[in-house]
Amino acid sequence: MRAVVTGGAGFIGSNLVDALIERGDSVDIVDNLSRGKRENVHAQARLHVLDIREPLEDLFNELRPEVCFHLAAQADVRVSVERPDFDAAVNVIGTVRVLEAARSVGARVVFSSTGGAIYGECEEPADEASERLPLAPYGTAKLAGEEYLLTYQRLHGMNNVILRFGNVFGPRQDPHGEAGVVAIFLGRLRDGETCLIFGDGEQERDYVFVGDVVAAVLAAAEVEGGVFNVGTGRATSVLELYDLCRKVAGSELSAENAPARPGELQRSVLDVSKAADELSWRPGTSLEEGLRQTWNWIRA
Repeated sequence: MRAVVTGGAGFIGSNLVDALIERGDSVDIVDNLSRGKRENVHAQARLHVLDIREPLEDLFNELRPEVCFHLAAQADVRVSVERPDFDAAVNVIGTVRVLEAARSVGARVVFSSTGGAIYGECEEPADEASERLPLAPYGTAKLAGEEYLLTYQRLHGMNNVILRFGNVFGPRQDPHGEAGVVAIFLGRLRDGETCLIFGDGEQERDYVFVGDVVAAVLAAAEVEGGVFNVGTGRATSVLELYDLCRKVAGSELSAENAPARPGELQRSVLDVSKAADELSWRPGTSLEEGLRQTWNWIRA
């Protein structure tokens, strides 16, 4: 398969690129390297340093991809609250640019969306038909991106797929970045620094390992459209997560509390039964095992 991966030098994208190349696919990466890193790029992948907010038709017409995995994004809820115009430019306008480029060559798009930020507060695991009530501009922009994919499907006959991720963690997530509490916790524990827990720490999230997410993305490329949650169906509090991080790091450091952050959900957890039924996909990595793999990467 000829594939383009936007954001392919980043955390999830580079793990996906590795898996595509390992199975023999031809892969080109579109990444402006604002967050992605050259060292993440597989030696057999071709990197094009471009911003998705710019027209991409010329590149796609040169490459003629069959599928575009669209993972490039502004992924920080706090940034979206502080700079909603920037968030929308990347996550809405950028997605439209990708759709136009893919449409020009007859490629389909597999879009990385978000579960928690779209559904809002989840008393029970949210399924794909649950009401969508984003609490931050990030979720609203991702929801707008989803609607563009569905519109292009109706208007142009594209077989696009939408994946709503839980809280993805794993190797290559930047411990010094703006998002990813697992990487931040483990990075600070590695350095002997105090971790901050915002609010009371009872906030619950659905943490899913990047290797399982990559498997879901590959499975999604084989179906003719649809919307699928990608998580574990299990909620873990920040306090529980921190205790597990300390366990795998062999640390006794205590965390400090800090004021709650605006736009942050109290509970987010996803129902993944549709992905199990239609993609034959299930998460296979426990939270503790995923944390161990992430810790081994962070301390290497």
